[in-house]
Amino acid sequence: MMNNRYVVLDLETTGHSPKHKDRIIQIGLVVIEEGSIVDRFSTYLNPEIPIPTFITSLTGIDQKMVSEAPKFDDVAPRLLKILDGACLVAHNIKFDLNFLNAELEKAGYFEWRGMSLDTVELTRILMPNLDSYKLSQLSEALELTHENPHQADSDAEATGYLLIQLLDQLRSLPLLTLQRLLPLVKGMHSDVADLVEAQVEKKLTQLEEDEPELETYRQLVLKKWAAIEKEDDPIDETLSHHEVEKHLGQTMPDYEKRPAQVDMMDAVGEALEEGRHALIEAGTGIGKSMGYLIPGLLNAKKTGRPLVVSTHTIQLQEQLLDRDIPLLQNMVPFDFQATVLKGRNHYLCLRKFEQQLDQIYDNNYDVLLAKAQLLVWLTTTEEGDIEELNLPSGGQLYWHQVKSDANSCLNHKCPWFSRCFYHRSKREAYDADIIITNHALLFTDLVNDHSLIPGYQEAIIDEAHHLDDVASDHFGLQTDYFSFHRLLDRLGISEDMNVNLWTKLENVLKTLDIDYNKEDLLTVMRDLKVEIDQLFSMMKIYILAKGQKKSEIGKINFRFAIDDLDPEWYAHLKEVFARVQLMTNDVLRDGRDLIKKAQKKEEHLTVSQKGTLVDYTGLMNRLDEERSTLAHMILSSNEEEVCWLETDPGGAKNAVSMYNQPIDISDRLAADFFGKKRSIILTSATLTIRNRFNFVLDRLGMGEDTQTVKLNSPFDYKNQSKIMIPTDLPMIKEVSTDSYASTIAGNIYRIAHVTEGRMLVLFTSYDMLKKTYYSFKEYAEPEDFSLIGQGIDSGSRARLTKHFKQMDKAILFGTSSFWEGVDIPGNDLSCLIIVRLPFNPPDNPVMEARSEQLKKQGKSPFMELSLPQAIIRFKQGFGRLVRSSSDRGAVFVFDRRIVTTKYGNLFIRSLPEVPVQQGTMDELLDDLEQFID
Repeated sequence: MMNNRYVVLDLETTGHSPKHKDRIIQIGLVVIEEGSIVDRFSTYLNPEIPIPTFITSLTGIDQKMVSEAPKFDDVAPRLLKILDGACLVAHNIKFDLNFLNAELEKAGYFEWRGMSLDTVELTRILMPNLDSYKLSQLSEALELTHENPHQADSDAEATGYLLIQLLDQLRSLPLLTLQRLLPLVKGMHSDVADLVEAQVEKKLTQLEEDEPELETYRQLVLKKWAAIEKEDDPIDETLSHHEVEKHLGQTMPDYEKRPAQVDMMDAVGEALEEGRHALIEAGTGIGKSMGYLIPGLLNAKKTGRPLVVSTHTIQLQEQLLDRDIPLLQNMVPFDFQATVLKGRNHYLCLRKFEQQLDQIYDNNYDVLLAKAQLLVWLTTTEEGDIEELNLPSGGQLYWHQVKSDANSCLNHKCPWFSRCFYHRSKREAYDADIIITNHALLFTDLVNDHSLIPGYQEAIIDEAHHLDDVASDHFGLQTDYFSFHRLLDRLGISEDMNVNLWTKLENVLKTLDIDYNKEDLLTVMRDLKVEIDQLFSMMKIYILAKGQKKSEIGKINFRFAIDDLDPEWYAHLKEVFARVQLMTNDVLRDGRDLIKKAQKKEEHLTVSQKGTLVDYTGLMNRLDEERSTLAHMILSSNEEEVCWLETDPGGAKNAVSMYNQPIDISDRLAADFFGKKRSIILTSATLTIRNRFNFVLDRLGMGEDTQTVKLNSPFDYKNQSKIMIPTDLPMIKEVSTDSYASTIAGNIYRIAHVTEGRMLVLFTSYDMLKKTYYSFKEYAEPEDFSLIGQGIDSGSRARLTKHFKQMDKAILFGTSSFWEGVDIPGNDLSCLIIVRLPFNPPDNPVMEARSEQLKKQGKSPFMELSLPQAIIRFKQGFGRLVRSSSDRGAVFVFDRRIVTTKYGNLFIRSLPEVPVQQGTMDELLDDLEQFID
């Protein structure tokens, strides 16, 4: 039985491990009874060893503060008295308990053996939708009192308030959810099960009140979902976007009329009305979301056809749904519906989860935790979308077993059909006036003959500079060893009963008294796995023998062009693949034969057993698809496609991925996308090169009659920004990589002193980023600047950006994704450094193939492909600096090719009119100091 008295403990220490002689330097305790803090205790401790500098920097605790403090022996009696009979609680309790027990043992006491709770573990279960479970981030998200992070008394206080919220959260869970949670939490690291069991026993003695927002269905508690009935709300046919735009001022207190936004509404409205495609470059600060939403919505209501809005990033989807759509609803004199539609693998399949939930034999910790999180999440989610969840890494793998999947869907025969998250999202989309989706689903829909998104004729493509790459990916193919391995494991050869679907199929076959030869089928599967292993291992050995260079993320890409392969090796590869083909056929024939026999007697099966047949059939179909994909890439030679292999030299011997893409997608887009839709409008801040749209028009196959509009940003770039080009930095090819990294690190350090941090440094190579990051650390003292490195500091782009905004004197080193989509307005960012012009690596297989194709056409690959791509990326990077009319800052370009080459000027001419200054670093720093004052 769980106690009602909790002692929340936090420790500050000299390091990470008592085994390495680290000691406690501060103890903080709070005592909680009946949901309130009733006592506190904190003290510094003399560790009798020096406190490392980085610990002082982190905690603010120095040697002076502990020199006169008591030793652990002195406070141990009082500590044990407080702990007596209580449940010990800590945030990441393993750390605190290791130190506490080491000190108790040293002082001659027994180790703590009482009940313990880890608030990290408990928060993950009860609040599965939070971005982070670090105490500082939890304090901010849950508005906990936390005045001095990394001080034991403040951390203990914050953890105490967190525990109080968690206990309230636990009490609010329905009895059935708690009962189904109990077997899962028995596998947790701390005594969560005692807490849950006590709550179950308490609820069993009380009459549970009905929760109007919850429902119980098939022994799961779900948040109720009420379908929104689409109202046929008539619209005044004469209502114009100009009239709607006037309401913006009434809806937004700080609204300023932006002429370019009105011009965008005019352009979008005209294209939709006339049924034309359009390209609209909308500079930063125009307010392009409202620029297309207002005329797009009016067109949807007047025509009765939905408007599809497609974005590349989840962040923009969320911004549209959470900020822009509510704003629009307040502006227009009629009701409308907007919804987000994602690919079905984003949604939980309730049938699969129901079947898997109680099968906990051999579940590892991550799977048990993921199941517990999903169970709690079902009481709050309306969408059933994995984006709402923060699953552990092993839970991400478990998600593949319970996500919605077209190959294993029972549709209307499923008992969960009326509550299916995926089908619900589709029904909402059919009733919506605005359907917000992403580029990936847009092209998945295209490849699947428009079966996913409700029929539409008009679409707005935001972040349209990504359309080329996304379309190429979706028109291509991909497979790898792991895809086959995972399928064969699930089909029967895994020893893990939670992964292996064969055991369930056997139960069905025995129920129906169907004869089968288990060993014959599983033997063929095992042999097939051996052959596939050999196939991919052969590929890896061949790639490594060719001595290919690693990419910036450490992978090797190898162009798989049949005519260029070693004939003897390729003949051997085909032999192995022929065996793979034969064995796959055997597996599919025997497996499908068993399924057919079972389906003839289907009326004798339970819903769960019917689901097993559908799931197993789905796995067989996917194995067939993977085999066909592999056959196409290994055996076919098409000049219009590029095929390549990718591997990590340090990875497993068979860890190879195989890719295939069309080299030119323009004809297919012209015929299957633009040719079949009435009006597609593409918009982005970066669509032109030297004020011309030719590159994008050609790449996407858009016709000459496409309407093109360039709308300049309202920001005063002449006075708000300047480009600074140092003339005394070496060219990167003139010196070694290490020497260049050291040189630019020293110059970044000098600039940072002028700007007081507040700097974003953009790299094109992760290797260069890493070397510069560590070189910078040699120049700077830890307290000088807060340095954040993408790929060095853990976290997503959004999380690293958030940390950057929160820290004083921060410098953020970023590559790839940081060139765009990062929004840091105001004083947080006053300087941007572009280390190199962002050209794609010329040995990238797709770039190689496209370049060869252009050469055959008598064109220049550099001028027609490499340069335009680099300019668009450069414009994206430049756009990170000025995000509002009050922003002010400088862009340093360390790559002197921007002034020493003929093409360099094209980068500057593609930007807004901005002053450009060349000079030595000393001269530029003097000017920078005056400019940002």
